[in-house]
Amino acid sequence: MKQSVNFSTVDEYISLFPPEIRSGLELLRKTIRKAAPEAKEVISYNMPAYKLKSVLVYFAATKDHYGFYPTSSPVIAFKEELKSYDTSKGTIRFPFDKPIPVKLVRDIVKFRMMEILDEGVKRKA
Repeated sequence: MKQSVNFSTVDEYISLFPPEIRSGLELLRKTIRKAAPEAKEVISYNMPAYKLKSVLVYFAATKDHYGFYPTSSPVIAFKEELKSYDTSKGTIRFPFDKPIPVKLVRDIVKFRMMEILDEGVKRKA
């Protein structure tokens, strides 16, 4: 997909992908929203993102995988669970030809929520 469009909503972002990719993006969206219902859905860096004081996670589709961007700490904390996926500092790549690990995505989002909420408590102290 060309990156010449500046998205204003997650619906707009998802709508530009073919149906087979769109279903995976919708699954990621639904999983994140269920795990963090109070998080605000936004577009940041031209990708879907979820904020709770600060950004929880981002997701996107590339030419050959779904990118899930939870920042670096969950990639370290969930190292064992992620060993069958391609990862880098703050990125997890889910191949299009394999099911999205819904429970793992949910656990990572909840981990990020606790991180952000703990950070807020620490700042107040």
